[in-house]
Amino acid sequence: MQQITIGRTAVRLGAVALMVGGIGLVGASMSYAGGPATITKEAWGTTAGGAAVDRYTLTNNGMRVRILTYGGILQTIETPDRRGRVANVALGFDNLSDYETKSPYFGCITGRYANRIAEGQFTLDGVAYQLPINNPPNSLHGGTVGFDKHVWAATPLRSRDGVGLRLRFTSPDGDQGYPGEMRATVTYTLTRDHAIRMDYEATTSKPTIVNLTNHAYWNLGGEGTGTIDDHRLYLNASRYTPVDPTLIPTGAIDRVAGTPMDFRKATAIGARNRDGFAQLVIGRGYDHNWVLDRRDASYKKLEIAARATDPASGRQLTVRTTEPGIQFYGGNFLDGTLVGTSGRMYRQGDGFALETQHYPDSPNHANFPSTVLRPGQTYRTTTIYELGVAR
Repeated sequence: MQQITIGRTAVRLGAVALMVGGIGLVGASMSYAGGPATITKEAWGTTAGGAAVDRYTLTNNGMRVRILTYGGILQTIETPDRRGRVANVALGFDNLSDYETKSPYFGCITGRYANRIAEGQFTLDGVAYQLPINNPPNSLHGGTVGFDKHVWAATPLRSRDGVGLRLRFTSPDGDQGYPGEMRATVTYTLTRDHAIRMDYEATTSKPTIVNLTNHAYWNLGGEGTGTIDDHRLYLNASRYTPVDPTLIPTGAIDRVAGTPMDFRKATAIGARNRDGFAQLVIGRGYDHNWVLDRRDASYKKLEIAARATDPASGRQLTVRTTEPGIQFYGGNFLDGTLVGTSGRMYRQGDGFALETQHYPDSPNHANFPSTVLRPGQTYRTTTIYELGVAR
């Protein structure tokens, strides 16, 4: 029997039972006002380097979310449609090996710096730093061995809001060329109102840069069911950051009005992505950062960033965040070579990502919000993905 800790409660896990306050709860389940909640843990293989990986399953009020300790990956997200039929709406793999060798960042925590940094270079306090070039000619999502390629320490949690998993990873000074030892914590909570809350924290021993997000790919019709072109997308953004041919921001902040980048009115994702607009030609579709129309300039309050709806199933995803930007990526580089959890191939446009973030390449653009973190400071951001049915 294994003992873990949920919140401040000592928990003993047997084959099928969890003890909380002396009460046996079948299937590692818990109940409280708002409905039943469960947390289970299982071994899920060993990395090529010999590290054991676990999979945690969180269940609450008709939703089920599976999280891997490898990369903090959201492997599956199961939620009902308008008729109550449950399907997995997250793209991913059914085995660890594919995550290690093939994954285009399915469902993972990306860091230290999510998105791209031009030529892998930045200067901080007069010191120049070089990062790995893993997306030539740039550095992408933290480098060759980013946060997505490590096994995180995990602690199950429960609260009045739901059940969750706290993940911790320490990145040593100089890791992937970044200065400072960084201690990162990401807490996933499956809430009783059908939402996945993600709370990010980080501290550093030296001045550094940080930009953390989750790279879930969504298909609200169900993973492996085909294109997301008919999904209707709303983005709370009147501006975006155009990119050069290497997908690095030019430094400009352009208005979306009059362009296919305007999603201030919900529009089908596939309605305009082949219109020949120069930015969409560069990205082979949508792969850009939108500047959110925030009322709170301190980046401390949750505000709506996006809403996606699948007309066929009725499923709806609403994104709220404290971040200043969001990367909308339309699955442009999926090419049919990857086989997902359903056993079906993923082709171009079979999933989309909504990555809340600070802007790409911010360290090299003084007009972008700062991503510098210094000793004594704590980086904190929150994003909530709410799942429901459109009315």
